[in-house]
Amino acid sequence: MGKPPKYFIVEASALPEIFRKVAEAKRLLELGEAETVHQATEMVGISRSAFYKYKDAVRPFNDMLHGRIVTFQVRLRDEPGVLSSVLNSFALSGANILTINQGIPTEGCALVTIGAETSGLQIPAEELLSRTTDLKGVLRCEILAG
Repeated sequence: MGKPPKYFIVEASALPEIFRKVAEAKRLLELGEAETVHQATEMVGISRSAFYKYKDAVRPFNDMLHGRIVTFQVRLRDEPGVLSSVLNSFALSGANILTINQGIPTEGCALVTIGAETSGLQIPAEELLSRTTDLKGVLRCEILAG
């Protein structure tokens, strides 16, 4: 029996170009912007053999989170209304919040862990992270597990 596969979360800019192009070709096919693998690979500038070699190994991060329970960790300033704005951001995105755990604030900051079911997300998880991080009083928002 072989070893189980190992997975890494890597920022797209750090990936070899071929992986990004394979992911883009898969996206074109899924959205119907390309009707065939040949058409999709031509559109992104890779060979069909490269597409078939990597297609099962390359998956956008958001695909892996869809329909799952994901744990988010958010560092907030200890100010009135900040947690409320974070929860509102999650609700507006379609995430179903299952759990909220907030630690006692220290040095003006509180660490909040949010468990959310993501099948109803109306935006990519990366966008939810970005929108939440941009909220006033949010210092950091990241995914711990999914």
